[in-house]
Amino acid sequence: MAAMLWLTACSGTPEGAPVPSQEPQHTQEALQSTPGTAPVDPPQQTPLQTSNPTPVQSPASSTPSAPSAPSTEEGQPPDILEAAAAVITALKEKDMDQLAAWVHPERGIRFSPFAYVDTVNDLVFTKDEVDTLLEDPAKRVWRLFEGTGEVIELNFADYYKWYIYDADFEQDAGIAVNKELRKEQTSGNLNEVYPEANHDFVEYYIGGLDLAEEGMDWRSLYLVFETNGDDHALVGIIHDQWTP
Repeated sequence: MAAMLWLTACSGTPEGAPVPSQEPQHTQEALQSTPGTAPVDPPQQTPLQTSNPTPVQSPASSTPSAPSAPSTEEGQPPDILEAAAAVITALKEKDMDQLAAWVHPERGIRFSPFAYVDTVNDLVFTKDEVDTLLEDPAKRVWRLFEGTGEVIELNFADYYKWYIYDADFEQDAGIAVNKELRKEQTSGNLNEVYPEANHDFVEYYIGGLDLAEEGMDWRSLYLVFETNGDDHALVGIIHDQWTP
């Protein structure tokens, strides 16, 4: 019996030692490769649980803050400044559909290249005509150049470039409603053609584009609206600038 016990003790050689140390490896790999089984190694699991914890939403964080109140109530017509802002944006972006939407449905819109409005020779277009003017290649006589008497004969795209949006009026201009920003006297007749009883106008005025010109390159753009209560319909766009 003592000999058998001695033989048994001697048979527990180190050759069998790797077996118990490998089993945890196989067990862990099986757990990691089995779908739906959580990883065994805590250091790998801990960041998933704690690095981006789901915040508990409070009423303040779950409810968006109320937007600031608009300048006019929903469904109400825009005031004169809002109407002018919409038109000046349409002019800057050459959005003729939007511009046409503001044109007076019966009177149309008159384009005047200078402050003095010529009710006989200035060209007038209907809403439908305005919508396609930029693509119209036809040249038209818009007026005579002040000072020289030469004919202003341009297609609408060129007239637009020289006598409508020839500066960034939306970004750079001063704005006034029913009064002119310039101090010097002009030959304009805006209030005679568009009586203040049923018209409003907004002037966009740029005092100069080049400092070297010392203000001699000022320009203005007037948007004239016929008013009917709270409604505003565009009836005139008047351009003005310094003329030698």
